[in-house]
Amino acid sequence: MGEPIRDIHDLRIEILRLRELREEQGTALSKRFNSPSALFSTIFSLFPKSGSSSGEKGSGFFDQDIVGMLSRFIIPFTLNKTIFRHSNFIVKTLVGIISQKASHFISEDSVAGIWDKITSLFKSKTARPTPAHRGVPAFSEAS
Repeated sequence: MGEPIRDIHDLRIEILRLRELREEQGTALSKRFNSPSALFSTIFSLFPKSGSSSGEKGSGFFDQDIVGMLSRFIIPFTLNKTIFRHSNFIVKTLVGIISQKASHFISEDSVAGIWDKITSLFKSKTARPTPAHRGVPAFSEAS
């Protein structure tokens, strides 16, 4: 946005500038979508990788990873189809808004952390020590 257009000459110059800009952008877009691999890399670049080496989520079109994006749709759909099945549209809208906000806390890292906690809980329950190992004498047949 440079100088204001004052006469027909300025208008023609601006039209030419915009046409050149359109051609440059069209060329750049066609390069991004000219092959299947370029198309997939463009799509995957929209979703930042979690756990990058610098600790940042990455800068993509969306500010969440794929798990967070899916949770934005799965959480309200599940709640409205199960718990709030016979509710009015206001309650369903509030559930949608609240679950949209809650989905920002869901990421691949948080799901992996919860999964690790659950699996370690089950591992600890299956690896319980026997009573003899806890200091309780084992039952002997001689007594």
